[in-house]
Amino acid sequence: MTDTTNTDSAGGELLDRARALLSAHPVVDGHNDLPWALREQVRYDLDRRDIAADQSACLHTDLPRLRAGGVGAQFWSVYVRCSLAGDAAVSATLEQIDAVRQLALRYPSDLRLSYCADDMEAAREEGRIASLMGAEGGHSINCSLATLRALHRLGVRYMTLTHNFNVPWADSATDEPVAGGLTRFGEEVVREMNRVGMLVDLSHVSADTMRDALRVSEAPVLFSHSSARAVCDHPRNIPDDVLAALPANGGVAMATFVPKFILPAAAEWTRGAEANMRAHGFDALAHTPEAMEVHRAYEARCPRPRATVETVADHLDHMREVAGIDHIGIGGDFDGTAFTADGLQDVSGYPNLIAELLRRGWSEADLAKLTWHNAVRVLRDAESVARGLSVVRGPSNATVEELDG
Repeated sequence: MTDTTNTDSAGGELLDRARALLSAHPVVDGHNDLPWALREQVRYDLDRRDIAADQSACLHTDLPRLRAGGVGAQFWSVYVRCSLAGDAAVSATLEQIDAVRQLALRYPSDLRLSYCADDMEAAREEGRIASLMGAEGGHSINCSLATLRALHRLGVRYMTLTHNFNVPWADSATDEPVAGGLTRFGEEVVREMNRVGMLVDLSHVSADTMRDALRVSEAPVLFSHSSARAVCDHPRNIPDDVLAALPANGGVAMATFVPKFILPAAAEWTRGAEANMRAHGFDALAHTPEAMEVHRAYEARCPRPRATVETVADHLDHMREVAGIDHIGIGGDFDGTAFTADGLQDVSGYPNLIAELLRRGWSEADLAKLTWHNAVRVLRDAESVARGLSVVRGPSNATVEELDG
């Protein structure tokens, strides 16, 4: 029998160090889809999904597990499906924003609505979790810059330019390219986001859209939940030339944990699983309890390749090497994916990742940047740019018809 005492002891020591670090420098997670899960499962009935209690049977996220995971700030995604278009997408986005506000009102000792970097720091000092919002997909503004501004006034602090399908003014990573990146109106969207202080989120967009946005943006950009394409060649990930451009821009790329984006074998398996979901009448991205029963039956027939904490750490090692330690972060995508990585099954798992990075020789100063300081800095920098631009530029009333014909 192999003696694992020393190994177990070392692992426990690393976990203790990880938890201590997170108590001082908690995780700012770039993307969590709890609001959509609450919409899908219980239509925002928070009595039926009381996140003050253990919700592990239905969700990746609840307050006890956020605390156990060392989460100090969360960008809640106010995502709506691409099948919702026009005013229906705008209305659904407003309902998602309302859900985040309901959560903050219901759990005031745990969650603090936050609108700026100073709010994030104040929440940390108070021992509360800073709650910010990000809109996932430009379809949420229905090609209206006034709607963009309204979302910002309601507290939305980033917008992902696309989701899984193109919008009229930007190409998605997972759709056939039409615009070749950003159209003229798409560039105007980026400029207006800079002017109001809304982070330009480049997860989900095509590589050409990433490059166009970096060329146009006067403020740091964000990748709220994307990993390294050189490590896993998936279109949802970031090419090395884009990672290498982040230092000049000041942006931050937040590594995601979704197995199909980080492990090539998992990407292949997921294509079959999603086809199976559609054959049973479910949306390919569904992960309600009923949908998960279908997934589990498929997994029993066709075992799933397992991504791990080490898989995520491989991506972060590469992203640090190419972009630099000041330009990386974490964006798990919990409650937005049917499957998670081993050791990162839910929001309580962040200490496992930090322990693995400690094992690989990451310094505590670097880890503090990864977990907290980089994300706070990028929002603060965007706020500073917005203050300067607001002096020299008024609101844009451009239309997609006017700029793109």
